[in-house]
Amino acid sequence: MNKPTTRQIVLDTETTGLEPRQGHRIIEIGCVELLNRKLTSNNFHQYINPEREIDAGAQEVHGITLEFLADKPVMANVVEDFVAYIRGAELVIHNAPFDVGFLNHEFLIHAKATGSKPYKIEELCTVLDTLALARSMHPGQKNSLDALCKRYDIDNTQRTLHGALLDAEILADTYLAMTGGQGSLSLGADDEQSNGFTTVKQTKVKTDRPALKVIYANDEELNLHHKCLNDLDKASGGQCIWNSTEDSGAELH
Repeated sequence: MNKPTTRQIVLDTETTGLEPRQGHRIIEIGCVELLNRKLTSNNFHQYINPEREIDAGAQEVHGITLEFLADKPVMANVVEDFVAYIRGAELVIHNAPFDVGFLNHEFLIHAKATGSKPYKIEELCTVLDTLALARSMHPGQKNSLDALCKRYDIDNTQRTLHGALLDAEILADTYLAMTGGQGSLSLGADDEQSNGFTTVKQTKVKTDRPALKVIYANDEELNLHHKCLNDLDKASGGQCIWNSTEDSGAELH
């Protein structure tokens, strides 16, 4: 019987600022799909015109300018495609309350504009917060995405600036390493097997190597060994288990 497919979406966003209640908006959404812990290349990536200014501090983090976003679609034209993409999946997000708060805020704006009931991430998906997971696994340590990359030996050298799709790709690698790892992220390889949690690349064991050379102890070494065991036996009141083991197996030498 085939196991049900587990669909996870590793997600990240970039925004105009830190607080949606102050009118800040999403300007980039990046998503990476995992099916049974394998990357599928079925990604979702969209830049969005926020129709407002970008805070200088936020722009220093992600490097995205209003000039770049001028010809990009507004969120109202992105919502339905995005909801269709994530619906029913488990979202994997680092510091999930931040991204979920912004997404629900965008859904609310969309609902008010269209007179419809607002979507809610919590009703569309389940959410796994990798920051909370990392804190439970590594209490008292730094658990930023960069710190986790260093801890799990994930290459993040391309991350000179934050970017939603790049960060989602890096988080996918990090999440897999945190939760059991994966031998290869390629699909359909004949030499891979998956148990639903880890994928291990099989390696053939060489059988043509020469036999190992066995070196036995000489008489002097054996005498020193037995003397040491006898001393231990006396010190322990006859409770030296290695001495009794050697006596029972002496006939083998």
